[in-house]
Amino acid sequence: MNVIIPVAGIGKRLRPHTYSTPKALLMTGGKPILAHILDHTIETVQDIHRVVFIVGYMGEKIKEYVSENYDFQASYIEQKEQLGLGHAIWLTRELAKSEPCLIVYGDTVFEADIPCDTKIDGYIGVKEVEDPRRFGIVEIKDGFVRKLIEKPAHPSTNLAIVGVNFISNANLLFDCLRSLIEKETRTAGEFQLTDAMELMIEKGAKFKTFPVTGWFDCGTYDTMLLTNRELLTSQNSKVKTQKYEGSMIKGPVFIHSSANIESSEIGPYVSIDKGANIKGSVISDSIINQSARIENSHLWDSIIGAGAVAKGVRGKLNIGDLSEVNVIKK
Repeated sequence: MNVIIPVAGIGKRLRPHTYSTPKALLMTGGKPILAHILDHTIETVQDIHRVVFIVGYMGEKIKEYVSENYDFQASYIEQKEQLGLGHAIWLTRELAKSEPCLIVYGDTVFEADIPCDTKIDGYIGVKEVEDPRRFGIVEIKDGFVRKLIEKPAHPSTNLAIVGVNFISNANLLFDCLRSLIEKETRTAGEFQLTDAMELMIEKGAKFKTFPVTGWFDCGTYDTMLLTNRELLTSQNSKVKTQKYEGSMIKGPVFIHSSANIESSEIGPYVSIDKGANIKGSVISDSIINQSARIENSHLWDSIIGAGAVAKGVRGKLNIGDLSEVNVIKK
């Protein structure tokens, strides 16, 4: 089986952090988004032949991260134009060929037991949502998927497609993607994977759904922080407080073993990456990236980029890599 992960998105809504880091490598819950996806997939899915990454913006950083941290067979396809998720999956056709495939969106941190049953054409991961108009939705009849609709104005169900799909009949999927692309069939200006799967159903394919129990959004500044909170809580992260004399640690938190904490209060819901240095500060509900330096500050609901510096700051702060905010008191 192939695992296909599209990670070519620019991540405009997460700037300034995505100016220098691909969205999939932004940290939340103690590790990059992509690491959450890969770790859970490897742990729960058997017989993975290859992981295919569809890269674009800063794709070399994705390759470097994967090669340094994982030893599975990995392949990379470049999506030079952002023409939609359907187009991205279409680009993998020569590598994926006729093998069953698991498609996981590169910004979808999830928890689920994925049924990789080749007796039917595929399984679609779903979750009930309050506003299904923002998502592709699934209509079910007699236990099978009857219809898929991409971002409907008047949704008939609240079962959203969350971005974890097992496709047994890969040949039919690529036939339907080819049909969309040859006929220039687009939704919202892009070739959609949802439209291809709907075309599969129209051609007689049988799909079932499976519940995604944990689905963590990483699309915006606010949802990154909420996901950080939820992941730290679900992981029940703990840190030995005796490592940080003169400081108070309120879990759940993640603190990398190489981070330095002095005379500070950390937590709850804080992720601190390697090499960060925090002194004389109070931090809660925040993400502090690699080698950031924070002194004499009180931060909450903040994301501090790699190598960034914050001194004398009180409040919410969102600064990118190698930035500096220094509040000088007169």
